[in-house]
Amino acid sequence: MTTSQTIPDRSVILATEPAIRPHIRTTPVFTTAAADFGLDGAPLTFKLEFMQHSGTFKARGAFANLLMREGTDKGVVAASGGNHGAAVAYAARALGIKAHIYVPSISSPAKIARIRQYGAEIVVGGDTYVDAYAAGHAFATERGLAEVHAYDGFHTLSGQGTVGLEWLEQTPELDTLLVAVGGGGLIGGIAAALAGKVKIVGVEPENAATLARAMAAGAPVDVPVSGIAADSLGARRIGSLCFALSGMMEKPVLLSDDEIISAQRSIWDVLRLVAEPGGAAAMGALLSGKYRPAKDERVGVLLCGANTTAVKFD
Repeated sequence: MTTSQTIPDRSVILATEPAIRPHIRTTPVFTTAAADFGLDGAPLTFKLEFMQHSGTFKARGAFANLLMREGTDKGVVAASGGNHGAAVAYAARALGIKAHIYVPSISSPAKIARIRQYGAEIVVGGDTYVDAYAAGHAFATERGLAEVHAYDGFHTLSGQGTVGLEWLEQTPELDTLLVAVGGGGLIGGIAAALAGKVKIVGVEPENAATLARAMAAGAPVDVPVSGIAADSLGARRIGSLCFALSGMMEKPVLLSDDEIISAQRSIWDVLRLVAEPGGAAAMGALLSGKYRPAKDERVGVLLCGANTTAVKFD
């Protein structure tokens, strides 16, 4: 795809979907009573995007980058807390491309194992995502290789936005989507795909509140990052593309680590599904009472990642 656009819109995402469709899974949705979780209101619909290749939604953006950009056949570089790296490694292996993945030391062993399983070259590039990104950028510049950004790239958002298209095709009756936020590639892509069709509410950790802080400041700003979901929702600032699309989103919900852990535990106890902290965060908005649906509001909850070895959540 050649385009002069800098921010993807619905037409771009509609064009991206058939390009990546042969390489991605249609992930399932199911609906259950809110009362199953001790909540009032209309039934809840879950989309199990953690059943995507490599364990998260990020395979969509990875394939969009590798298939729709020029020069990726020479090899690609990605910096990642783990999930993006696993997705790029998976997509690169599927397409016969060499991948160099830079990870911070905070990455979970489960995520590093995923990257290694897919045959990528792994480099630990410092203690934080920012460190890993700087190291990966230097390597890509030196070797003349394409960089695949985890959340602030045109094709990354274009791929992630296909989650939204697929979801509303499966369950068009939804009024509201709850979506975890890290750097904003997922929620930004969904907003671009579904603007005006459904209410989109971001959910992020209190100690990595990139979207909330940017909305308050009127521009992306650096935030301190820590906590249980830092390896997946721990970007230091919201992506510029997501921020440009933030007018299509509601004010985000902020959760404590304890509220995220509680959501993980409830998803396991009620649904017998294992989600990583970032992957469970969207459900925490409901369980904490920080997002309260209207009486007949149909809410969709995106469970977006399951790259964890944990079944015990304490």
